[in-house]
Amino acid sequence: MANIFGKRFTLQDFGESHGKAIGGIIDGCPPNVAIDFDFIQSELSRRAPSNASHSTQRKESDKVEFLSGIYQNKTIGTPIGFIIRNEDVKIDAQQSTIIKPSHASYVYKEKYACEDNYAAGRASARLTACRVVAGAIAKLLLHPLHLEFETVVLETGTPTQPGDTVGAKVGCTIRNLPAGLGEPLHDKFDARLAAAMLSLNAAKGFEIGTGYAASKMSGLEYNDRQDKNFNFLSNHDGGVQAGITNGNELYFTVAFKPIPSLQIPQETIDFKGNSIIYKANNRNDYSVVPRVIPVIEATAAMVIADFILLHHNLYQYYAKQPIGKKCK
Repeated sequence: MANIFGKRFTLQDFGESHGKAIGGIIDGCPPNVAIDFDFIQSELSRRAPSNASHSTQRKESDKVEFLSGIYQNKTIGTPIGFIIRNEDVKIDAQQSTIIKPSHASYVYKEKYACEDNYAAGRASARLTACRVVAGAIAKLLLHPLHLEFETVVLETGTPTQPGDTVGAKVGCTIRNLPAGLGEPLHDKFDARLAAAMLSLNAAKGFEIGTGYAASKMSGLEYNDRQDKNFNFLSNHDGGVQAGITNGNELYFTVAFKPIPSLQIPQETIDFKGNSIIYKANNRNDYSVVPRVIPVIEATAAMVIADFILLHHNLYQYYAKQPIGKKCK
């Protein structure tokens, strides 16, 4: 399995939905970055389920415990280890050998020779909590840039009946991103961002700037011209040109399919190919929104942090202008 996200600022996560814990190791973070534990926990709280009836009934406190890499509320430049205990694990034995429609059941069976759904817990959205932790640290690392994240739900689907789920489209704007992030031709900023967003659970589409609508425009309508002060007069490119950020607002959208766990009976098969009826329990969400919003921001922050460290070397920034006192 490919369990490492990023190139320089990296997250290697571990765990399954029904295991004892999830967690990860964040590597590449410079020393002397001030760590606000309350902020990190608040980002996890944004991802937490609500008390609404259509939200998952699985209750996890998602209290993160840091094991290494932080001393006196600052990073020390070594790998940052963390763990989040799974507190509300309930394995449904009746569903353990069902090929759940549009889940990871079948592909994990074929790729890893699984005999039940336990290993497919690795593909659960439960693991996005790890990404939120790493993304929160990425945001703290990027604090000198004063980035602004604005993420909103643009569209949702319509359920056909009670127990049905819906898809969603989410838009994200990031302001104050510097120009120059990204490489031609094989490590473009928007290509890496797209790959990162499509790695999210249930993500099925990605657009940057005008996106697919650009196919219906003329060049005269589309081109992002600049004035004599190099200010952009429009932003159809979404802040990226030739795979490199141009200093304009970064704007992208991500489309998510409906949550595949329906509380409606569906005909399917088990791991041996026998016909069976599958109906999900109430420990699944109605939609990825709003819980996916902090996950999108965290993922974007990690991509930005990776490119910033590759291009602008914040190691030097924190060595010369540390936040607070240097580590002794």
